[in-house]
Parts: sequence; C-alpha cells; structure tokens
Amino acid sequence: MFLLITGASSAGKSTVRLAVAPQFADVLEAAELAELGGEPQWTLEWRHQAVERAVCRALAAQAAGRHFLLCGDPVPAGEVIAAPSADRLNGLAVCLLDVRPEVQTARLRSRGDDPSLLPRHHAFAEWMRHHVKDPTHRPDVIIGQGWSEMRWHRWLAPDGIRWTGDVIETSDLTRAEVAIRASAWIRNVLAAA
Repeated sequence: MFLLITGASSAGKSTVRLAVAPQFADVLEAAELAELGGEPQWTLEWRHQAVERAVCRALAAQAAGRHFLLCGDPVPAGEVIAAPSADRLNGLAVCLLDVRPEVQTARLRSRGDDPSLLPRHHAFAEWMRHHVKDPTHRPDVIIGQGWSEMRWHRWLAPDGIRWTGDVIETSDLTRAEVAIRASAWIRNVLAAA
C-alpha cells in the first residue's frame, strides 16, 4: 500500500513523518521527496520525477511485503496516480493534513516565509481540500508544464484509478495530537489492507 500524508505548507507534514515513521518502521518505509535521490530543483517537472522515484520505492517495498509512506511534501494524490509506474501499486490511501487560512498565515509568518506568497499558499490549500475528495477537481493546477512522462489519463478518466481520502484538521491541534491522529489513520489503513 502506498500511503500519502499530504497538505499545504505549514499543515504539519514533516513533523508528522518524524513522529510516526519510527512507530511503523517494522512494516513501512517512510520518505520525503528530497530524500529520494537527485538534487532537489523544486520545479513541477522535478516534483513529478521525484514522485515517480517515490512510486518505484513503494513498488520495491511492496515486493518485500512492506508498505510505503510519502510524507513531508505537498504532493497531490493525482500526481502519484499519474506517475508512470503507479499502475503497479496495490493501492493508494491519502490523508490530507488541513489548516485554516488564518492559522496557515500565522504559521508561515512565524517561520519567516515570504508574505507575498500567502495568497498562493491559501489557494493551494483550498485546492487540496477539493482534490482529496474529488479526484477530477481542477486538474490544470498540477498538470501544467510538468514532466511529459506523467500518465494523467489514469485519474482523469471516468473509470480511472481513485484513492481513499481522509482529512485531519490540524489548526487547533498540538503537534503531538496531529501525530496521534496520523498514527491512528495509518493503523486503520494497514488493518484494512
């Protein structure tokens, strides 16, 4: 099973990965995109290629009887499905870490992010809310000028691959509480796999 914990900037993804990965080390491998080889470029094309590397790592884990968790990056589920090798995955479960706009603003400001980018962060968070529940919501947001090898038809077609999606609202939770809920989500997904 490919588990994706995603969300917009400041939702708590990296914190969650560091907290939950050791708990499940015996059954899953956890990674962020920057750990998957190659110098991070942080372009759409680079992200698409990094997602393919994540899918390949998940397939290797799958072959070894383990699960794979990608957590720490704002990766849309549609990108995972569209990765060239994704048609060989046994399944995809998605958990969105969500955050209200005013809390996101406060968190981004406290870590020193460029305030002029706040509208983009808010817009992406709003898009992610819809994307997790409706795979066909505004595909133009991520298709753009990315990697030409992506297989977008897999999730855009009416009979395309879908995912199960859950949401953890992190705005009023401590880091520990978010980690507890993310751990519970992982346990539920693995129990159903």
